[in-house]
Amino acid sequence: MGYYVTVEEDVNLFVEDVGPKDGKPILFIHGWPVNHRMFEYQLDFLPRMGFRCYAVDLRGYGKSDRPWEGYGYNRMADDIRAVIETLDLEYFTLAGFSMGGAISIRYMSRYSGDRVARLALFGAAAPRFSRQPDFPHGMPVEDINKLIEQTYQDRPQMVSSFGGIFFARYVTPSFQNWFHGLGLEAAGHATALGLIALRDEDLREDLAKIDVPTVIMHGMQDKVCPFSLAELMHAGIKGSELIPFRYSGHGLFYCEQDKFLKELVRFIRQ
Repeated sequence: MGYYVTVEEDVNLFVEDVGPKDGKPILFIHGWPVNHRMFEYQLDFLPRMGFRCYAVDLRGYGKSDRPWEGYGYNRMADDIRAVIETLDLEYFTLAGFSMGGAISIRYMSRYSGDRVARLALFGAAAPRFSRQPDFPHGMPVEDINKLIEQTYQDRPQMVSSFGGIFFARYVTPSFQNWFHGLGLEAAGHATALGLIALRDEDLREDLAKIDVPTVIMHGMQDKVCPFSLAELMHAGIKGSELIPFRYSGHGLFYCEQDKFLKELVRFIRQ
């Protein structure tokens, strides 16, 4: 089932709720520029294993409202907090992919990880997404600015080109079209402002504030968030577990779907 959660005045986020009522809860946060439907295959299988899965559309994406402002990590983390409180989630796994992983890290820092039992990061865009003079990792700022420019000039082509580097395995044209379509369901301004947040936000100081069991799953062939980011997160989050996905690009949830599910279930149940 699906429903809306009010996170601030006149801003409502859509939440998909799938699984047994007494199942172990997992809250999924999607990446840029798609929405909660990217987790379709996880939402198909995890409930069968006894998990209660919640998947939220961030503001501006999917079925959620599209306010003009509020696309920085602090506001997004506040939105997640409102969802957690409204759903009365306790002792749950917070699971974030790409930008969703970055927002999950900011939630852990901003709210001291309140109510979260475990943190799962998938291809997370952290500790920074963009290269800086003191941070020789991630995507060059110039390339991100080109994506922003393309968003305002030809967003369908931008989403298509970006999707072309997403997976390290063959995907059918039908799957590719479906996945690209998820990106086009976002508001144009949210797509651009999400890129600005990815470009400018810095989570290096947030990592040390995470004190729950954390797993970092990352594709070794990732062309969006290079594997070196996973190694930096692993070094910065005390006691974290790093699981390389040798045959995966950014879309490790699909490139190695079976391994992804197996490792996530193992992590939550251990």
